[in-house]
Amino acid sequence: MPATRLMPTEIGDDLIDMTRTICDRVLRPAVDETERAAEGGEVFPREIFAELGEAGLLSLPYPEELGGGGQAYEVYLQVVEEIASVWMSVAVGTSVHGLTCYPVAAFGTPEQQQRMLPEMLSGAQLGAYALSEPLAGSDVGSMTTRATRTDDGWAIRGRKAWISHAGHADFYTTFARTSDDGGRGITCFVVPADAAGLTFGTPERKMGLHGDTVREVYYEDVPVADDHRVGEVGQGMTIALSALDAGRLGIAAASTGLAQGALDAATRYAAERQQFGRSIADNQGLAFLLADMEAAVTSARATYLHAARLRDAGRAFGRQAAVAKLVATDAAMRVTTDAIQVLGGAGYTADFPVERYFREAKVTQIFEGTNQIQRLVISRDLLRSVR
Repeated sequence: MPATRLMPTEIGDDLIDMTRTICDRVLRPAVDETERAAEGGEVFPREIFAELGEAGLLSLPYPEELGGGGQAYEVYLQVVEEIASVWMSVAVGTSVHGLTCYPVAAFGTPEQQQRMLPEMLSGAQLGAYALSEPLAGSDVGSMTTRATRTDDGWAIRGRKAWISHAGHADFYTTFARTSDDGGRGITCFVVPADAAGLTFGTPERKMGLHGDTVREVYYEDVPVADDHRVGEVGQGMTIALSALDAGRLGIAAASTGLAQGALDAATRYAAERQQFGRSIADNQGLAFLLADMEAAVTSARATYLHAARLRDAGRAFGRQAAVAKLVATDAAMRVTTDAIQVLGGAGYTADFPVERYFREAKVTQIFEGTNQIQRLVISRDLLRSVR
């Protein structure tokens, strides 16, 4: 049962309808088989992203003059939610790709935007966001990957970890240290996938999101031309944190969609399952559980839409993005857990999708900043206003 959507324009409404059609025609028939086949990390649904790109769904929040869809961020996020209600790996990949394009769109020169964005936004290219390292996850300022100036530009040496699309992406939005000046010594680069010295680790074996291949990325003196440096030297931390504010909203929307999918599955099962001569949904205890699940999903949607509307209005939204990420991902974990409870023993089997939803929900509380980091962001911003 589709959730009620809040569209600011008729175009937005049409985009949701188109997304639902693509989900039903392309994603839903492929999700279960592909997720099973991708468990080892070698199968990647690249053709799905190409189709989303052709439909214009990868470029929605970017200005039309840059090759984007010119849509409000709240429209884009509801598209991500719709995708996640069917295939979470693809929704996360869509959000990650948007994250990789953001530095060029927001901080790139006009020449870089004209040269890079058309293929990035069309889906002809797929990006990876190379920020985290084995010992620099939440503490981005401690990264050790280093870019050194050369006669021809830069050479990057180091190692990135937990990188979605690694080994399948066409470019890597990479953050590297260019000086030892703490967080102010980081710079952003766009590294082509065919750059010499760029190699990849073995795919991580994860409990969920098998369609989202994650690997380590190794940089062995990878040459990068200076015209692939985005922003000023030393501006990388500002770029990364700015991108993550928007990226957290993508994860919040995807988590809401995941929770909606679990709620839909649980509601259908409760209405159809007969025990003691009646539908189990007629039991007040279970009906109230479904009501609490609905309240959690609706609350999550409200938080990310509020933050998106602040962003669309050009207002500060960092604290609200952290709230949305925190609320929506905790809701996804709770709702998917309750969905298994509604289905009982059947929910614990792979015959129903709720066990996959449950496995996929856990990582949402971890990536794009753990929920403990979100609490830190929120509390610091709150206290800053009174100190």
